[in-house]
Amino acid sequence: MDVERLRLDFPLYSSDERDLIYLDSACQTLRPRQVIEAMNEYYLEYPACGGRSVHRLATKVSIKIEEAREMVAEFIGCSDPSCIVFTKNCTEALNLVAKGYPFQRGSAVLTTDMEHNSNHVPWLQLRELGIVRHRVVRTPPSGLFDLEAYRDAVAADVSMVSMVHTNNVTGTSLPAKEVVEMAHEREALVMLDGAQSAPHQRIDVEELDVDLFTFSAHKMLGPSGVGVLYGKRPVLERIEPLVSGGGAVGMTDYEKVEFLPPPERFEAGLLNYSGIIGTGAAVEYLGAVGMDEVADHEASLNRQATEGLQDIDAISLLGPPDPALRAGLLPFNIRGMTSHDVAMIIDEMAKVQIRSGMHCMHPYFRSRGIDGCARASFYLYNTAEECERFVSAVRAVADTFSS
Repeated sequence: MDVERLRLDFPLYSSDERDLIYLDSACQTLRPRQVIEAMNEYYLEYPACGGRSVHRLATKVSIKIEEAREMVAEFIGCSDPSCIVFTKNCTEALNLVAKGYPFQRGSAVLTTDMEHNSNHVPWLQLRELGIVRHRVVRTPPSGLFDLEAYRDAVAADVSMVSMVHTNNVTGTSLPAKEVVEMAHEREALVMLDGAQSAPHQRIDVEELDVDLFTFSAHKMLGPSGVGVLYGKRPVLERIEPLVSGGGAVGMTDYEKVEFLPPPERFEAGLLNYSGIIGTGAAVEYLGAVGMDEVADHEASLNRQATEGLQDIDAISLLGPPDPALRAGLLPFNIRGMTSHDVAMIIDEMAKVQIRSGMHCMHPYFRSRGIDGCARASFYLYNTAEECERFVSAVRAVADTFSS
């Protein structure tokens, strides 16, 4: 992968801030010119409303939206584009399923103890309403998914397994194929939160046989304000819309409503047309680069950074020590410092941008007595030289400020 050539596509690297080292892609990635231009094209050339009017501009919008749907479907190995629902983000996609699936009272939903709040809070709400029981599969000190504990937890009353595919703090991925197979043996559905997996590895939802899969465009070179829900068609047909209104219905009268079939039934109201079109451009860009190449590049950078920090006593890494098991994430703490202080200091002294805090995973940190962590996240536009500067900055902070 020619990283220097790819960097030419990203406006940040030709701006006055070109010397910034952006290592916060797990929060939100940079966007290439191709995505920005695709979004601008909508506003400049066919700034109309799709799916309603029948004039040529509106028709162009509708065609472009369906082209984007087809691109997203192909990107995740889905042979039926009508199984792709555009949402506001991954959080909305997860909530759409949680709030709209017809759970029988008393049925259980199984998650892990390492869920993002987006796949944790909705189940707490349903539990408080008495709609579902909520069970959690615990993670051992290794940070790796415990398949045997999971096997024991998938009991007969479990209706849905809803789990993070790749964790947004440790970077560890669960064995998705086995998770799905065990759940299906017990007639439970599986939904995977792919917010941190879809941008970084090849996904084939049909090969995995997963029932539902969610992700956000802003973590994979796309615009903010667009998410995706993939679902097997029979499953989508059972889900009630989270939002209802124009564009999602076939006909209404004063007594009843007839909803359109998926995906339209879940896409009420005016859509984020430019964002959806930009999402199509983003997955097209990633497909051209190659997801295996992206994964290999991230692993190489993570290995370099981990090796550069592992001999410092004041630095502790979260998750498995082997960077190959952490994808593109490097979570760490410096003894005697808060994660926010670490992030602000390396930004000021070396223009290195990382994330800090609890990363919307409060139960994980609170249960382990940790106040949060600093997190560097690598992506396709980062270089070995940037990685070296990051290591130097963190070492300097540890040498100067750690207690």
